[in-house]
Amino acid sequence: MVKLIANSPCAGLLPKTIGTVSFTEIDVGQMTLVAPFRGQKKSVSDVLKSAIGVGFPAPNRTIGTTPRAVWCGKGQALIMGADCPDLDGAACVDHSDAWAIVLLDGADATAILARLTPIDLRLSMFKRGHTARTLIGHMTGGITRLGLQSFEVMVMRSMAATLVHDLTQAAENMAARAGSPDGQGTT
Repeated sequence: MVKLIANSPCAGLLPKTIGTVSFTEIDVGQMTLVAPFRGQKKSVSDVLKSAIGVGFPAPNRTIGTTPRAVWCGKGQALIMGADCPDLDGAACVDHSDAWAIVLLDGADATAILARLTPIDLRLSMFKRGHTARTLIGHMTGGITRLGLQSFEVMVMRSMAATLVHDLTQAAENMAARAGSPDGQGTT
């Protein structure tokens, strides 16, 4: 009889440290996509705040730490780290196994992501708690700033290996350039 073993999206790929940046897979536990019906956003936000302590986030923002609500598109948010309460005024879909989530932490995290995404990630523009749906390499995903030099990067689970490959390549290029005598990546 075949014995099936559940693996995380980045199993066998992470963790790793390259140069000044570490890459770690994040397991947020329960994750639910919430899309309030027309005219129900405030009541859905009130129920969420009462039940789990975080309301519905504004566009391009996150609320809370654990649990938290992360904006992920027009009229949509991901509730992470808590069971979603019954919401009569919203469509709710379990996304617990749908995403690969990687934490980038280190001095060159912003520079590495700048090689993969067209958005401005400078701290003056993309502050802690800001989030964006964007291209990451050639994939659609999400980037959330968690701290000064810390980001959470999300792509669909099927793209986990591609995300790790692209992040690794960008980090190795940054590390090679930093380690070369002429600063151009050649030794």
